Amino acid sequence: MDQRYWLGFNRIKGIGATRFRRLLDAFGDLETAWNASPAALRDAGLDRRAIENLVASRTQVNLDDELRRLEQSGAHLITWDDPGYPRNLLNIAQPPPVLYVKGALLPADEWAVALVGTRHASAYGREVARELASGLAASGVTVVSGLARGVDVSAHRAALEAGGRTIAVLGSGVDNIYPPEHAGVAESVAQAGAVISDYALGTPPEGANFPPRNRIISGLSKGVVIVEAGEVSGALITADFAAEQGRDVFAVPGNIHQRTSLGANKLIQQGAKMVTGVSDILEELNLALVTEQRTARAALPADATEQRLLACLSADPVHIDELGVQMGLPIAQVSGALALMELKGMVRQVGGMNYVVAKEARAGYSVD
Repeated sequence: MDQRYWLGFNRIKGIGATRFRRLLDAFGDLETAWNASPAALRDAGLDRRAIENLVASRTQVNLDDELRRLEQSGAHLITWDDPGYPRNLLNIAQPPPVLYVKGALLPADEWAVALVGTRHASAYGREVARELASGLAASGVTVVSGLARGVDVSAHRAALEAGGRTIAVLGSGVDNIYPPEHAGVAESVAQAGAVISDYALGTPPEGANFPPRNRIISGLSKGVVIVEAGEVSGALITADFAAEQGRDVFAVPGNIHQRTSLGANKLIQQGAKMVTGVSDILEELNLALVTEQRTARAALPADATEQRLLACLSADPVHIDELGVQMGLPIAQVSGALALMELKGMVRQVGGMNYVVAKEARAGYSVD
């Protein structure tokens, strides 16, 4: 894969995830697409403005300079084609084709929870963010947030202090940290996790960039926790993206007389899961044994029995005896396989020896 063309296309206005995919489907690779004629680009689904922008970029953008700039920034590029592209994010609608990364994204980051909230956090909001982030990090869960003032930076700092992993998603280029006073925190985050963005290097932190980046915060995560938010808040946009992506939405209750609690309290009224402690999150997302799940997944890859069990399970509970009959296997063998699958986070027992498939498997999840 030639990263230069991914870098080049990522700078062209009017070419997002959908058109990236159309170009790849039409031409097979981005180098061919970059050099294609306007007529061929039109046949591939690009409109007049996108074609004009691409033709202009061919003369204005030096792809070799773009690659050198990336190398000099200390960041690296991850694209759809990379095996290291985050699994959770890849499963959302229209995942970003390109991620600029300072630090490292690891398979362990599949177990991630986003903590977001108002930039004008109260002492209560900051303390709750620290408590939840610290508890998640201590449990082996990666904490995702947006490096903003208030709740976000409190969550990043607490995860770092707990010795855990954390990911900061920016609304600017990874070489343009915002707010600037969080540059030191960003450096620490990159050392213990990753600072990422889908915006090209040099992109300033313009207001319009932040709502779209929130889809990445939620997309990286298994659930999103709104710690404190007013009635109009970027955190609520993240909650909306989470709901659209099939992620669990949590909210911390707050003072009914305080404006910064109105948004979170309203989410609870609308059905978000109320959080009074980190155990509420861990239990709901089946993350209480995340360390054991990681070990089991690495050491015990799926076999034919596990694959057959997944095919027999759905969101509706099925008793172990029925599974044994369907598969024509001894109950002892079925029970042993289910125990390992539960440890991996693939299935859940919902009482009375009834099992359901976990959300990851329902979304097309496969065990490495």
